[in-house]
Amino acid sequence: MKATAKHKEQRVGVLIDVQNLYHSAKNLYKAKVNFGEILKAAVAGRKLIRAFAYVVRTKTGEEKPFFEAIKNLGIETRVRDLQEFYGGMKKADWDVGIVIDAIRTAPSLDVIVLCSGDGDFIPLVEYLKNQGKRVEIIAFGRTTSSRLKETADEFIDLDKRPIKYLLKK
Repeated sequence: MKATAKHKEQRVGVLIDVQNLYHSAKNLYKAKVNFGEILKAAVAGRKLIRAFAYVVRTKTGEEKPFFEAIKNLGIETRVRDLQEFYGGMKKADWDVGIVIDAIRTAPSLDVIVLCSGDGDFIPLVEYLKNQGKRVEIIAFGRTTSSRLKETADEFIDLDKRPIKYLLKK
């Protein structure tokens, strides 16, 4: 069953891989992401059921104002502490958490919008489409897996209108 196009009755879930978008915006544009505009593009006039932002907490807590801003947009934050390993390596991987939330919320949704360019999500996109869900990807095209773009029902490229999706300095 091919997922249908966008219409206002669709129930939408939005999953935002904050690290993925943050690093893409920083590396491509030396700018920060406007998550309010990302959410608006993801919902596209449809019924937002739930929106999650997957964020990382550091020891310094400098991200607290950002977490507040995300909550004020009506986005639920999923927080994981940054792990620091002996030797200085740092890791905070949300991939499994995102996959679990996508699968857990999918039965009450028509559309899942994944805001990430990470090719690791290809099996998730394939699974959700096999469940009859429409899957849309929103990310910066230049840092998005080409197979992820092809696998999704729709790819919304933030590189096409970066001014809209980045915060002005």
